Amino acid sequence: MSAAETRSPLATLPIILGLSISFTITTVDPLVLSLNMSQISRALHVPPDVVGFLGGAATLVVAAAVLAVGSLGDAFGLKRLLMLGLAGSVVVNLLSALSPDYGFLLVMRLLDGLALAAMLGVSLALLKVAVPPERRPAAIGIFMAVEMVLCGVTPAAVGWVVGAVGWRWLFLLVPLLALIALGLTARYVTESAVPRRRGVDVVGVSLVGVSLLTLVHGIAEAENGITRLQAWLPLVISAIAGVLFVLHERRAAEPVLEPSLFRSGAFTVAALASLTLNFIAAGFSFALGQFGSVVLTLSPRTIGLLYLPGTLLVAGAVVLAGRLIGRYTPRPVLITGMLVLVAGGLLMAVTAGPTMALWVLVLATWLTNLGSLVASASVAETILSHAPPGRSGAVASVQPAFGMTGYALGPAVYLLLFNLFFRRQWLNDADARGLSEIQAAQAVDATRSAMAQSPAAVGYDPNLLRQAGLDLGLDFTDGLRLTMLVTSLLPLALAVAAYFLMPRRVRPAP
Repeated sequence: MSAAETRSPLATLPIILGLSISFTITTVDPLVLSLNMSQISRALHVPPDVVGFLGGAATLVVAAAVLAVGSLGDAFGLKRLLMLGLAGSVVVNLLSALSPDYGFLLVMRLLDGLALAAMLGVSLALLKVAVPPERRPAAIGIFMAVEMVLCGVTPAAVGWVVGAVGWRWLFLLVPLLALIALGLTARYVTESAVPRRRGVDVVGVSLVGVSLLTLVHGIAEAENGITRLQAWLPLVISAIAGVLFVLHERRAAEPVLEPSLFRSGAFTVAALASLTLNFIAAGFSFALGQFGSVVLTLSPRTIGLLYLPGTLLVAGAVVLAGRLIGRYTPRPVLITGMLVLVAGGLLMAVTAGPTMALWVLVLATWLTNLGSLVASASVAETILSHAPPGRSGAVASVQPAFGMTGYALGPAVYLLLFNLFFRRQWLNDADARGLSEIQAAQAVDATRSAMAQSPAAVGYDPNLLRQAGLDLGLDFTDGLRLTMLVTSLLPLALAVAAYFLMPRRVRPAP
């Protein structure tokens, strides 16, 4: 009988709490940074073309490295690797608070990505090891509920702290959470068995990293025209690296991503759902920050507060989702979560406007959080149920690998779509008002330059817009509404795929 099977439900609560805090840090860390990036960019004089990379640097490192982390955890110990990641995150964030310039902060963000990858790659794997299969769905519900509470409270708390004492203090949040998780992990979590040493698929990890980095870069460059060399060359390199990765993994003795897992329709849907959930969450937070600050002229503190209402309701819903997964299957819970995500996106697509009521924005944020967390519980159970003994780290890391890929792609794709629709809207606006494209483009460029320097405080300059004769606030809103409408099709497609491909009956756990 394993150690997991002998633990009582009450004894597993500190384990779930420690692992959940570790997992949540990987979400909270980039979230609070992105919500307060305007203050950081002004204080450190970050060039506008570097702001996006600085905000997403850690996420890109996580996406590229997390698959390797799962294999390393299986080889050297999941608990050991998690504690190393937590300790590293404490050190890096404390150093980030002392950043003298944006170059130093960028290096710290890249290093922080390695620490976050360690936490993200093994937290769920340790949950599988520590909790018996029959209690795992309920444990996952509690796990995700803790994440929801922290993600709901921390943006508002950090926004208040930053407004009161300055942006450097936001880097103290993660060390505080990491020290709590470190104490719980050291005291209550048992090290996983290490049956044998395994090598790391360096070639596979490298190809994943190249494919992802060039894909994000290519999408970002495509905003200025897909026919430009800077846009299509990275996309071609990404496609070639992706094909080489698939071919390599099929021949590798110890692949970083086991191809046979994707013969299961349920596993494939769950992996793609993880990508979709994080894609929507990251894209929505980007849209929320831009729309809230630029059109509605909300402060970062107010934008952070949008995540707070309904936090406990979402947490309760996620706990219930875990119990329903255990009683039935992950299939209905995943479908429900995806449809709630669709509802949140459609609500923004229908109601967004320069005079939009704040409570509608709160409701859209709440629906996005609810759908994302409920579906995540189903994804986690589906993927963990496919992990054989000794391979928990490698299999569990598939969820964060796909998830962080979606998280990295979300802002880039949302921005690409938004720029496409926004350009169409202001061109139509200029044509209706008898302005030339050059005149309209000059007004838009001048406004965007002001936004890049201080996106949370400037907004659209009324004097500039009156001179230009355009209603860019309305054009911006229409571009956002079309973006939300198009991206809502993705979770809808996954809900349909889950309906047809995921099993309707409970299967015995391995």
